[in-house]
Amino acid sequence: MLTGKPIALTVMDYGLFKVHQNGRVIGICGFLIETDAGERVLIDTGFPQKYADDGAAAALADGLARFGEVLELDVRHMPAAQLARCNLTPADIDLLIITHGHIDHVGHIASFPRAPILMAAAERAMPRPSYFGDVQPMDWPDATYRLLDADTQIGPGFQVLLAPGHAPGQLAFLIDLPETGAVLLTSDAISRPAEVTEGFEGTRDFITARGSAARILALAAARDAMVIYGHCPDQWPNLRKAPNAYR
Repeated sequence: MLTGKPIALTVMDYGLFKVHQNGRVIGICGFLIETDAGERVLIDTGFPQKYADDGAAAALADGLARFGEVLELDVRHMPAAQLARCNLTPADIDLLIITHGHIDHVGHIASFPRAPILMAAAERAMPRPSYFGDVQPMDWPDATYRLLDADTQIGPGFQVLLAPGHAPGQLAFLIDLPETGAVLLTSDAISRPAEVTEGFEGTRDFITARGSAARILALAAARDAMVIYGHCPDQWPNLRKAPNAYR
């Protein structure tokens, strides 16, 4: 799928969210990966546009307000604005990867008309993106899909890992950068380190989630990889965000 090696990894800042149950404030992230062949890959797309327009009303309509509160999310946190910080537009994206179908990952899935969508077959098999709870207002966009049912090397130094548990088709990534070295992007397969010791309490399929976490962490350890978690409150403030990149 890709011909070049990753040379830059940029964290996309898609906003801040507070979970009611534990008061945890989490960053909503995506990732831009650029290769030495000029290819640009975007992983995840953040919340839908309506959350930038009126976050409180959107959360109430979706039922998300019972789970948490949007703390910081406006036009600056939309994918187009984040890409603009890197002097790019949605039309510059060559491949869109969706880690899973939840609300904070698929909000702009239809906004990249030139890019095929890579995701797990198990996730795409759902009639609609899972979004949030029983609310599933989005359709899968009319696009070219590249579906995976096993770990796949999509280019030199860019491995996509199946890590189900949090979602049936949850994806994680192991990439190689020229200066930083190996990097594991767990996405929501592991939202924060403590989730592993807590045994993934509250996860719908916690047994599968435990196995996935152990597997991808072992792969990371074997490569002495830096780990970027899906929603880690302690890690989030210190991550390099657009336009700064890991290289």
